[in-house]
Amino acid sequence: MNKEKIILFDLDGTLIDSTEAIVSTFLHSFNQLEFNFTGNEEDIKNLIGYPLDIMYKDLGVEENRVWDFVDTYKQRYKIISKEKTLLLENAFEAVELSSQIGRVSVVTTKTRMYTMPLLEHFNIAQFFEIVTGRENVQNPKPHPEPILITLEQMNYNKDIHDVWMIGDTKLDLIAANEANVNSIGLLCGYGNEEELRKYTSNIKQNSLEAINFLKSLS
Repeated sequence: MNKEKIILFDLDGTLIDSTEAIVSTFLHSFNQLEFNFTGNEEDIKNLIGYPLDIMYKDLGVEENRVWDFVDTYKQRYKIISKEKTLLLENAFEAVELSSQIGRVSVVTTKTRMYTMPLLEHFNIAQFFEIVTGRENVQNPKPHPEPILITLEQMNYNKDIHDVWMIGDTKLDLIAANEANVNSIGLLCGYGNEEELRKYTSNIKQNSLEAINFLKSLS
């Protein structure tokens, strides 16, 4: 028998492009808190996908100040996120099609509080059963917990479900491998092909190509 598909989407770099929103908000927080940031925008982009506290630490902020920066970031991000975030090309079609061939949820390191308004803004919230964000887990990706907690809420049964995690960075793919589910790496986001191929043999250009691939399997 054909198993029912469960399709889990990452968000940043997979369905949306929030590069400008993220980078500009980091720079804003450095300015507000008078931090002498000696890196560049590429350094920030290279960390997208990790939780904010880890990003700030990796960018040189002292551990005892990290949460001040995170708070400053969040205050600004909620104001500018819709205006400075784009839905990636073909993402709407991908999510709509995925809902026709399986059950669909989001597994993101962005907080759910900021994710839901974006999903509603882009008119795709209705396609998702569960949205798991940073505040819903103890351990974010690459830990498997966000995937496992989402599957638990979806009443996952390995005998009847075929699970696919779709994401654009190694964090998504490592989490999928650790959770023992299938994965597809996308080239439309923040990861590069050479790195993604270390963790999955399924590489596609974008989310729609990934969903068409899954459709062809059934």
